Amino acid sequence: MSIALITLVCILGGALLGLFLGTRLPEHHLSDDSKDTVKLGAGLVATMAALVLGLLVGSAKHSFDAMDNGIIDIGARTIMLDRALADYGPETMEIRAVLRSTLTKAIANIWPEEKTTQAHLEIVERAVGMETIRSAIRRLAPQDDTQHQLQSLALQISGDLARMRWQMIEQRTKSLPTTLVVVLVFWLAMLFASFGLFAPRNATVIAVLSIAALSVAGALFIILEMNSPLDGIIKVSSAPLHKALDLIGK
Repeated sequence: MSIALITLVCILGGALLGLFLGTRLPEHHLSDDSKDTVKLGAGLVATMAALVLGLLVGSAKHSFDAMDNGIIDIGARTIMLDRALADYGPETMEIRAVLRSTLTKAIANIWPEEKTTQAHLEIVERAVGMETIRSAIRRLAPQDDTQHQLQSLALQISGDLARMRWQMIEQRTKSLPTTLVVVLVFWLAMLFASFGLFAPRNATVIAVLSIAALSVAGALFIILEMNSPLDGIIKVSSAPLHKALDLIGK
């Protein structure tokens, strides 16, 4: 939100600078030839800005979809792990209870708005629930080949879940390069300055430029939000994990 607001201020500042310069520059600076040159430069900057925004949207969408698919995969593997433990025998009831508790805590930590509390994703990093489950699975004493196979399957699935948990934590640290964002904001500010340079000074023009600046800042806000799919306003859905929670232990 802070970056989006700073972007909005910079773009509006560029538009106001263009409107101001339009009243101060000598007449020959505002000739038709000058207008054509400024339009060519503005078109080039607009094309570059559009390309960068398109790339950022694609990258943010990829990050969001990857996290969403990861959550779905975690939910499915959790159900498979619970089914494998259930097939092993009644001696895994305690492990299944820990699995259910671990999933419940994960949902509460990643989607705290469902409990109207503040997000603390650092808790996810310190959580040891899956390690506890893996240790308990290793301590099982299989009595036959079937239980041996189920123990191996449970260890494999729990290992996959542990790996996916750390992938989710690492993806959270991913961010857009600061230099890229700064350059993009500069391009947009100069682009709006060129818009204001030859625009008439009236309320309609100012309103249109303000709406356009708000739209661009909103686009950057959405990009930043989707690039962090576990934080902020736009987040991946918790439905797959809730579905897994409903099925665990049954």
